[in-house]
Amino acid sequence: MTTEREASPDVRRVNEFLQTFCVVMLACGAQTLRVERNARRIGRAYGMAVELAMFSRHIMLTVSDDVSGASCTAVRSLPGGGPNFTRVQALNALGWRMVNEHLPLEEAWQEVEHILALPSVPPLRLCLLVACANAAFCRLFEGDAVAMLLVFVATLVGFSVRQALSRLGMNPKIVYLCAAFCASLTASCGVILHLGTTPQTALAVSVLFLIPGIPLINAVQDILDGHVLMGIVRAVQAGMLIAAIALGLSLTMLLVDGGGL
Repeated sequence: MTTEREASPDVRRVNEFLQTFCVVMLACGAQTLRVERNARRIGRAYGMAVELAMFSRHIMLTVSDDVSGASCTAVRSLPGGGPNFTRVQALNALGWRMVNEHLPLEEAWQEVEHILALPSVPPLRLCLLVACANAAFCRLFEGDAVAMLLVFVATLVGFSVRQALSRLGMNPKIVYLCAAFCASLTASCGVILHLGTTPQTALAVSVLFLIPGIPLINAVQDILDGHVLMGIVRAVQAGMLIAAIALGLSLTMLLVDGGGL
């Protein structure tokens, strides 16, 4: 008969694995309900019960073995980072493999390390892709070719500023404010120099690449799924980023209007 003393290390190992699994999924933009379901599914695969409480900056995870009576509770802080759906998809698939294929925990740890080591999109390529996407948004809002070019250049500038300030570890609100200001100031050249027929469209669209769409979607989904606390937290955080974007754009408009242009 397995005693609690013998079972406790296994409970702790499962707890440690789930801590990493959950915080990475949350940091990469996963929906709260998806993280909870994966954690409980993996726990059941090892014959253990999992209780998970998620907050704005931390998670509290309890893993218990009803057979031996052993349990382990841990609190883990959430790391910073942006959305990475490649990791979310890979971790979600790993969770199902652990259930269906009964993967040993050590093998699952190796899979997680491999997923975390996957290379991200190179910054320059990501910057160019975002700029192209934002220029396409400009066209959707009936911007002409000159406006699209202005938005493309403005997005390159704003996104580069965002990447540089993020690497320095600055507060995300300050990062978004500065990026919005730089992007909109670049696009305002069309208004100042009267370039094209829709320079105002270019100015308005230049900051759309900063809109936190994923946190807003996750906030609504979390509230609908009953994770009201996480939903409200995500909505408030997204709202503050939107306010920072609006402030950055407003500063540019004040400068342009103040110059009598």
